[in-house]
Amino acid sequence: MDCQKHLFSLPKDHHYLNCAYMSPLLKTVSEAGIRGIHQKQQPWHITQTDFFSHTTRLRELFARLVNAEKANQVAILPATSYGISTIAKNLPKNSNKEILVVGEQYPSNIYPWRRWCEQSGGSIKTVEAPQKFEGRSQKWNEQILDAITDNTLMVTLGNIHWTDGTLFDLQTIGKRAREAGAYFVIDGTQSVGALPINVQELQIDALICSGYKWLMGPYSIAMGYFGERFLDGIPLEEGWIERKDSEDFAALVNYVDEYKDGAIRYDVGESSNFILVPMMIKALEQILKWNPEHIQNYCKTLTSSLVEELPSRGYKIEDPDWRTHHLFGIYLPDHIQPKELQEKLSKENIHVSVRGSAIRISPNVYNNKKDIKALQNVLISYS
Repeated sequence: MDCQKHLFSLPKDHHYLNCAYMSPLLKTVSEAGIRGIHQKQQPWHITQTDFFSHTTRLRELFARLVNAEKANQVAILPATSYGISTIAKNLPKNSNKEILVVGEQYPSNIYPWRRWCEQSGGSIKTVEAPQKFEGRSQKWNEQILDAITDNTLMVTLGNIHWTDGTLFDLQTIGKRAREAGAYFVIDGTQSVGALPINVQELQIDALICSGYKWLMGPYSIAMGYFGERFLDGIPLEEGWIERKDSEDFAALVNYVDEYKDGAIRYDVGESSNFILVPMMIKALEQILKWNPEHIQNYCKTLTSSLVEELPSRGYKIEDPDWRTHHLFGIYLPDHIQPKELQEKLSKENIHVSVRGSAIRISPNVYNNKKDIKALQNVLISYS
């Protein structure tokens, strides 16, 4: 794959290595949003069919991306927290079992479980990262496996850790969860779109991810896959469009209790959003054309010189077998002050995130060797 920067509106003098914070919009995605705004200016152009045709297309695309069996297993959501809260609502009540999470997990995948615990009598069990850096990620995965017991109701974590790209072995962890009879729920926000995932192969019960990062969509839209264990649940909202035969606008006051088949019941109200949905469609079409496996390989090749040189300069980077290439942490030598480094990077128009004693680099297909070299030069100057 060649650099795809020409498909974006990124200035030449900025080095944006921070897709884990928020992706830039593709030109085609921006254009789709503008068309949606213009359509709303003359709303008689919005037909009854438009309320359903675009969402159907979006479900089909996301189902392809994660290899869901059916498109109706996909729900259109406003945020990851909404999807996780939907799952929490459909867990067994009055349970004293444990929700298993990892240390410093993203808040959207923590707060709903806290509420569930308050209401059900359950508890959260956290597997913290090992303190020692060498072999940390492998040891962390082993500790997660050891923490799954017959008292585990659910194992929920990201495919990778959002702060440094630590790769979790979903195949093995999922197998252990199933042996314990536990639900297996994944926050794919920092991986889906740049890292291949197969929900059928991994037997994931639910996968939720925000659209504005690696899915390259707009803010305030997220996608959710729901497996068989959640397909007959109760949604957070009781909307009309999720009901059976809602396509017949003339009969909407003939109220029905039956939902549409599958995960459509979990859609957010006004899921037909005529601006955000077309934007998300264009984004997923492009990602599928690129292929997440190719995106991952592109990022690996792009960052190879950085990864090879920095350890000899006192920086620490996790073994590539236990991290991703589209998002990873560069741990700083003790003499470097993170705040001072961040100020220097900002002056050079190098955009990354600082997380504790590490910088998080998250490139994508719009980056080139010049972007990596700019970062590399600054880091070497401090070594």
